[in-house]
Amino acid sequence: MKVRHSDRIDLPGLIYILITLLGWSSVLLFLRGLHEHIDAWAANGWRYGLCAAGFLPFQLLLTIRGKAAPGLWRKAIVPTVFNSLGQICFGFSIYYIQPGLAGFLLRVSLISSTAGAFVLFADERALARSRHFWIGIGFVILGSIGTVMLSNTPITGGMATGVLLGAGAGAFFGLYGVSVRACMQGVSSIQSFSAICTLTALVMIGCMVIFGDKAGAPALYLSPIHLFYLVASAIVGIALGHLFYYASIRRLGVAISGAVVQIAPFITAALSTVIFAERLTLWQWASGGVMLAGGYLLLRAEQARTRNGRTTGGAFPTIVEDAGDPVVTAACASNDSSPEPPSDCR
Repeated sequence: MKVRHSDRIDLPGLIYILITLLGWSSVLLFLRGLHEHIDAWAANGWRYGLCAAGFLPFQLLLTIRGKAAPGLWRKAIVPTVFNSLGQICFGFSIYYIQPGLAGFLLRVSLISSTAGAFVLFADERALARSRHFWIGIGFVILGSIGTVMLSNTPITGGMATGVLLGAGAGAFFGLYGVSVRACMQGVSSIQSFSAICTLTALVMIGCMVIFGDKAGAPALYLSPIHLFYLVASAIVGIALGHLFYYASIRRLGVAISGAVVQIAPFITAALSTVIFAERLTLWQWASGGVMLAGGYLLLRAEQARTRNGRTTGGAFPTIVEDAGDPVVTAACASNDSSPEPPSDCR
């Protein structure tokens, strides 16, 4: 993956990452606006169904031309499992807690992705020698605890359920990112993403039909504004968010793109304060800042590891995406000979 280096601001790259940031900052707000009208099974089923339908022509074209990656669907199974579990936790969390807190809890993906990478990839273990890395992990853990425990609302009942679901979503999304790197070797980013999206859609639609209220039919009777929320959360959050994110990585690099999207929880929380009257305490905002600082230190540690030649095949920064649904942790390997971001980037 070639990243342009210039003293000038790369305007297209800046536009791409700002669109990504806006999309991933808004997806939790859209879902919160829907939570009184459809259940989480329907929200997940329809959103992923719409996204997969958009990629269907691409998948059919590749198959007809014989250009589909060998073993594509088999390779996508494990990432799909983690993504589906993350989506279920994510979809239900917003029914118990408000968007700002949910956005911060999704940063837990940094911890699970790092743990998974340490187990699976030898080159990642070089980070254990980095002071920035351990301070960063400590900041993420402390910030995560602070955003939950420093609330004015007792962590009981539905609040406790929402916190567990939000943290669970972050953990599964982190493992999802690691599994993409481990399983999708040799598959282009667009094929990887479209295959995982399609399989996840089948899981989400199946759950909607089996467990959802009237098999998801209430979504057909949404008002125009709520239908817009549903469609926008699919297009902006899942599909375009990822595509613009990869485009920004191409032009700006992983470190800059990854650092920018970590601002998303703050934007989500600020907008939630205006739209839904969510009130985070000053200490919760400060804890979110600690998490952001931790993410920045992790990126610095990864950059230092790459510069020192401690990799066995390209950089593998741990990036928290507000993943189309929020906060997928993507592994983006750098490869100057590749015409597009490799499979690890989905």
